[in-house]
Amino acid sequence: MKHFVIVAILVVLCTFLVYYGLVSLGLLPQQASLQAVSIDKLFNVHLWLISFLFSLIVGILIYSLVVFRRRKGETGDGVYIEGNTRLEVLWTLIPLGAVIFLAYIGAMSLAEVQRIDPSAMVVKVIGGQWFWKFQYPDYGFSSDKLYLPVNRQVDLQMTSQDVIHSFWVPEFRVKQDLVPGRTTDLRITPTRIGQYKVSCAELCGASHAYMEGAVNIVSQEDFDKWVTEQKSAAPVDPVLRGQQLAQQYGCANCHSTDGSAKNGPTWKGIADSTVPLSDGSSVIADNTYLTTSIVNPNFQIVSGFPANVMPSFANTLDQTEVEALVAYIQSLK
Repeated sequence: MKHFVIVAILVVLCTFLVYYGLVSLGLLPQQASLQAVSIDKLFNVHLWLISFLFSLIVGILIYSLVVFRRRKGETGDGVYIEGNTRLEVLWTLIPLGAVIFLAYIGAMSLAEVQRIDPSAMVVKVIGGQWFWKFQYPDYGFSSDKLYLPVNRQVDLQMTSQDVIHSFWVPEFRVKQDLVPGRTTDLRITPTRIGQYKVSCAELCGASHAYMEGAVNIVSQEDFDKWVTEQKSAAPVDPVLRGQQLAQQYGCANCHSTDGSAKNGPTWKGIADSTVPLSDGSSVIADNTYLTTSIVNPNFQIVSGFPANVMPSFANTLDQTEVEALVAYIQSLK
């Protein structure tokens, strides 16, 4: 019995030392969202369990090595012990109970993270190789920076225009994949004013490491001021706006504006011209054709160019942005 008492005391002391040692390392960044609170509670439970299990194993091991070591002059074998039904039942039931407990608190944390606020602000997030774009449908503009008011839930409705990306701000704790052709949701309630960074947490190509974006959590007053500035800064000329969009989305990588050959048809002089299609027919490149080519590029394939190369921008651009891009293409006579 003496050995059990001593080992129990050592395990308890070691557990506290290991736990506070881990906490002092600052393993987690600061909390900046309401969702981070419940997630950090779950992390805290895991840290206690890790500390206890480490102390239980290492404590018993070291104690046994010291106390029950072979001493000078001893030549006999140790006591042979064969099985212990009670111990085997305990080390089966206790881990089972621990797993059920962790599943329960994990489910409670997930429910808390996914709790919906009816007054949540909607922001549409578009990920691409290798950029982030944030649309504010309630205000009618988009930005390459994410601005959010503090203490107000936001519903991030996310999609990708090419490959799978993953939205992750470490201070918010939660992350969510962006899947081409689908819309996924992530709900965040920022609680700390400051500047943060969104990174892509899914390997998405050669420049994956540089796919970062600014996240600014501000007061409601500063957010309203920023919205006003964004509305007033938006270019009135649709051609200029279309040119900015073309630069933002890298359209020049596949479409030239001077008639030179690239992976896609040149934009120079294409407006109102006759475009031969891969099925042998032809079409006039009017407003409808140009719009369709942006939102559904595989509907009519230009002769000499392969299908399934250009991604659809139906979920990436809103109607005014598509119209601006068409206006820019029509201006390239």
